[in-house]
Amino acid sequence: MQIGRMIRRAVRAVVPPMIFLGIAGYFGWNATQGDHGMKAYQQQLLLLGQAKQSQQDAIAEQAAWRRRVNGLREQSLDTDTLDERARAMLNLADKNDIVVPYDRRDPLY
Repeated sequence: MQIGRMIRRAVRAVVPPMIFLGIAGYFGWNATQGDHGMKAYQQQLLLLGQAKQSQQDAIAEQAAWRRRVNGLREQSLDTDTLDERARAMLNLADKNDIVVPYDRRDPLY
């Protein structure tokens, strides 16, 4: 009987601290490695930084396109420049234009 009592006393002395250490270890591991731990938090911060950078890039690209589209509005177009560029790109000339041919080796200016 004395041995049984000693074993029960030893179990009562060892088991509760072991359970406490197990639970504390579990929560400690989850605090660092778990889905909501410090590593996951650092990864989320990295993703947030990338998303903010992508947003800034998209805003800059949108502003550039907005400037280009505003440049095509009727009030901002110069009809003479538009006509000149259209003829140059299509390689056409008006019947009233004077065309001066030049050799490829001759400079324009």
